[in-house]
Amino acid sequence: MLSVAVSWDLYLQTRSAIVLGNVGFVQVAPFLLFALFAGHFADTHDRRRMLTFTQLLFLASSIALSVGSTSVYLIYSCLFLTATARTFQGPARSALIPNSVPPEVLRNAITWSTSANEIATVTGPAAAGLLLASLGSKSVYIAQGLCSVGSFLCFYMLRPAPRPRSETVSPGLRSVLDGVRFVRKNELVLAAMSLDMFAVLFGGAITLLPIYAVEILHTDARGLGWLRAAPSLGAVTMALLQTHTLRVHKAGAVLLWSVAAFGVATILFGISQSFWLSFAMLILVGAFDNISVILRHSLIQMETPDWVRGRVLAVNNIFISCSNQLGAVESGWAAALLGTVPSVVAGGFATTLVVAVFAARFRQLRHWKQ
Repeated sequence: MLSVAVSWDLYLQTRSAIVLGNVGFVQVAPFLLFALFAGHFADTHDRRRMLTFTQLLFLASSIALSVGSTSVYLIYSCLFLTATARTFQGPARSALIPNSVPPEVLRNAITWSTSANEIATVTGPAAAGLLLASLGSKSVYIAQGLCSVGSFLCFYMLRPAPRPRSETVSPGLRSVLDGVRFVRKNELVLAAMSLDMFAVLFGGAITLLPIYAVEILHTDARGLGWLRAAPSLGAVTMALLQTHTLRVHKAGAVLLWSVAAFGVATILFGISQSFWLSFAMLILVGAFDNISVILRHSLIQMETPDWVRGRVLAVNNIFISCSNQLGAVESGWAAALLGTVPSVVAGGFATTLVVAVFAARFRQLRHWKQ
């Protein structure tokens, strides 16, 4: 909900693709500055307490935006605050999953966790579009604040199992960098993280949805909400299908093909001038992306021991933030220089090229089986 309202407010105030793209700079900075320390905190401190504290930062941001969302600088400041909270919350939240379920159902638990998140992101943008059209952006920020309170209560009531301590985590800088060393030495984990980063870096069409909604598809705030919800609708549908299917044995091949299909769907979205065709392509974008997300998260969780899991997940968050947020920057600047449609189409082609390079370069990833 917050992302839809913020992008709408910024575009109405500035009519600038660069302003929309620069949102990526604001949100990626905390990940680059604090992510490694956030992973270290997740491995050395109570993860549940980290979740409750960071959730209060989301609430504070919602309150600030509901008071003064007419300032571009205030919006950027609140986005920086929420990105900082997300930086510290992400490793702690993901690392708690293996402490909450038996190992034999971990992959299915990751799928359900992803599904729950996608259900929220399906309903959120659609609700934001309805609220924007009827009551304005301030109502979205208030609603998002109420959701933050609900999340705080959920985190507070968590009771995970005690964490195993196979190794002692030292407080020094060397310990902070253990996650980086683990990823660098594990070629399979490194390849999976890098594939997602480079592929999504060029496939960031979501950033330009306000421009597509107004100038190409000629729709309103409600239409923008549905367009923004379409990838999540595809993702949650695919996630629910995966929870009821057998394990994917040739996981590496499926991962590569799903990312390639993500790029093709992005190209078709880029050239579409029909609302419903664009909506359908965004659903496919979300569905194929969800396949790669679940496979990648399963790989990382299974390959990483608990004592370093928070720091490895922090490294993964750096990769994700670079792909998502810097992808938003790339999309905004490319749209300003080349035009909206050429930038999206070129990004889709670049994504498929990345898949071809990784399939040829990383044999271990190509032949990875669960």
